[in-house]
Amino acid sequence: MKDITLLVMAAGMGSRYGGLKQLESIGPNQETIIDYSIFDAIRAGFTKVVFIIRKDFEMVFKEKISNKFSGKIKVEYAFQDINFLPEGYSCPENREKPWGTAHAILSAQNLINEPFVVINGDDFYGMNTFKVVADYYNNGSDGFSMVSFQLGNTLSSNGSVSRGICNIINDKLETVVETHGLKRSNNQIIGDNQIIVGDAAPVSMNVWGFTPRLFKYLNVMFVDFLEREGTQLKSEYLIPTVVNNLIQSKKEDVFVLNSDEAWFGVTYQEDRDFVMNEILKLIKNNRYPQKIF
Repeated sequence: MKDITLLVMAAGMGSRYGGLKQLESIGPNQETIIDYSIFDAIRAGFTKVVFIIRKDFEMVFKEKISNKFSGKIKVEYAFQDINFLPEGYSCPENREKPWGTAHAILSAQNLINEPFVVINGDDFYGMNTFKVVADYYNNGSDGFSMVSFQLGNTLSSNGSVSRGICNIINDKLETVVETHGLKRSNNQIIGDNQIIVGDAAPVSMNVWGFTPRLFKYLNVMFVDFLEREGTQLKSEYLIPTVVNNLIQSKKEDVFVLNSDEAWFGVTYQEDRDFVMNEILKLIKNNRYPQKIF
């Protein structure tokens, strides 16, 4: 077994949700979605977890979530800060929004020297998702990878969502386009600008497998991003955009892995009851124990 790190993005502000959704209890013993992700990662063979969080909720995050993993998996922390910028650049006055998922990953560059898998802290991915990507790296692969899901299984009934819609050829990712405003309307899935997308369209749910060479790309491309959009208050440096650029410039291949798990998450407050019920079903079907930690 190789050393494999799970990188959990948990620094988002949760503006649509209305709070720190990473800390919400959704299991029968006050478990969070992150708890289930770490439980699955340990079962799949991951050896370390790095949490990307905001410094201002470090103590509550440790108390609520990560202290329970002590002795079960190595735990480290990276802090996403909007003032973490290359030399010569500064954060625009009045900007509050974090710089996005690619910036979040970049904040962990000094903690990772092995293959690593990036996930969202507020998404439930299921055991097989972690297993297929861990197996990919344990079998000697050193490429980039992504686990895909079907768009129709990733929507919220409580509002629109953003998804990276993928084009896949011969098990390789050809394009990934961040598409906003996706929601079901009149038996169709419609996004911004009235784009119609099919239920079976493969999408990225931010389950990415990388090696440390990603950080070199992230540093260079972050400077390019800041030159274009660094003065905007809500611009985001997003990992799907980075990956797409690497593919189109033929610098990297990204192999697509398939999980048969159902995805669910808490984009909105109203999603919480649905997620809680889904967790109870999985426990009833012996997919998880009643108490995981």
